[in-house]
Amino acid sequence: MENNIFEQMAKKYDTEERIELAKVIVKEVRPELQDSKSKSLIDYGSGTGLICLELSDMVDSVLLVDSSKQMLDVAKEKISRKGITNSKVIHADFTEETPKLKADIVLMSLVLLHIQDTKKILQELFNVLNTGGKLIIIDFDENDKVSHPKVHNGFSHESLKKILSEVGFKSTKIKTFYHGNRIFVNQDASMFIASSIK
Repeated sequence: MENNIFEQMAKKYDTEERIELAKVIVKEVRPELQDSKSKSLIDYGSGTGLICLELSDMVDSVLLVDSSKQMLDVAKEKISRKGITNSKVIHADFTEETPKLKADIVLMSLVLLHIQDTKKILQELFNVLNTGGKLIIIDFDENDKVSHPKVHNGFSHESLKKILSEVGFKSTKIKTFYHGNRIFVNQDASMFIASSIK
């Protein structure tokens, strides 16, 4: 993971475009968190907390996990400014080492595309989840127009379902929910939400 890029971007990360996109994602994730008031949520690759801090009212606790300290500093500042009492941050990169954590729900929004070994990270997240827990992934649909050395060009629903099932998830629902202009490496793209049960 090219940390330095995200470290440099941290202060200016919350652009108007990112905030607008985050609103779209939050709206899509909310129904997935119905009846989760007693549950713990980990947002893996949380960045500045654009998404999970808007969902903190729906769960018992939120843990923001990111490999960029600067991003988490921005998130911490938001947590205290907004007076959110059930959210904490932890600096970690599960592709290198996964701390001993457990959660009922793991959210990963627009993060999978940055991780080379898709299966390994999904296995790590599976292990973090409690039995019956839910993994929610938001990412881009496979996109032939995108070619970038540092990111996947999105994911096909079938191949992602296959990997999730190989890792051990019992069931996965995937649907495309949004089409946007120039949202993925300056290309028009669509996003999907995948919800998998352990």
